[in-house]
Amino acid sequence: MQKSKIETYLPSPKEIAAFRYVLLRWYRRHGRSYPWRESPTPFHVLLAEMMLQRTKADQVVPVYRKLLNKYPTAGELAEADLGYLQNILNPLGLAWRIPRFKEMAKALVERFNGVVPEKREELTSLPGVGDYVSGAVLSIAFQKPQWVVDSNIVRLFRRYFGIQTSPEGRRDAHVIELAKRFTSKRKPKEPTLAILDFTALVCTPALPKHKMCPLRSKCVYFNTGRERQSS
Repeated sequence: MQKSKIETYLPSPKEIAAFRYVLLRWYRRHGRSYPWRESPTPFHVLLAEMMLQRTKADQVVPVYRKLLNKYPTAGELAEADLGYLQNILNPLGLAWRIPRFKEMAKALVERFNGVVPEKREELTSLPGVGDYVSGAVLSIAFQKPQWVVDSNIVRLFRRYFGIQTSPEGRRDAHVIELAKRFTSKRKPKEPTLAILDFTALVCTPALPKHKMCPLRSKCVYFNTGRERQSS
């Protein structure tokens, strides 16, 4: 059976701006507080974002604090005992990613003198750092208007705007373009945190919280009950 072609419709700038405005207004009342947000140094945000992959933020907090208490700099993490590092990070699961923390720190020290780079291509060259993590670090720590896309954000775009995506939607060119248009040059960190918190707290995978959703009046999914995903 031939796969259907994905429609690559993008909403207008006005629609995207209205969407961003509502999310920011919601975030300023309901946004979450985490230690890596309160003191967003680039290295700390990088560590947190690496831990947050496939892990709930509340689970990360005690592990993040323990890791930074033991290894507060890239140089110290690069010299970490792998066994001790495993003891700290094991509560997060996904054991395969644990060595990446040390590998990332070593690369930072060897190639960037222990300083987190401010360019996306340099960040994504580090072990364990992909487009999502690099975008989050650039936006949150460096206040640069850089895009982020994960499966939660794809779900929100698909539901609200009614766009069609592939099963691996975060790699779709039109989804990435929409994420780029969603960013803002004015306080770039806020839209990123707003969309991350909204997808975690309101537009959840199962049983989205329609009653508390400020987007529902114009949400395609709420009004039709349909998500458009190509098979």
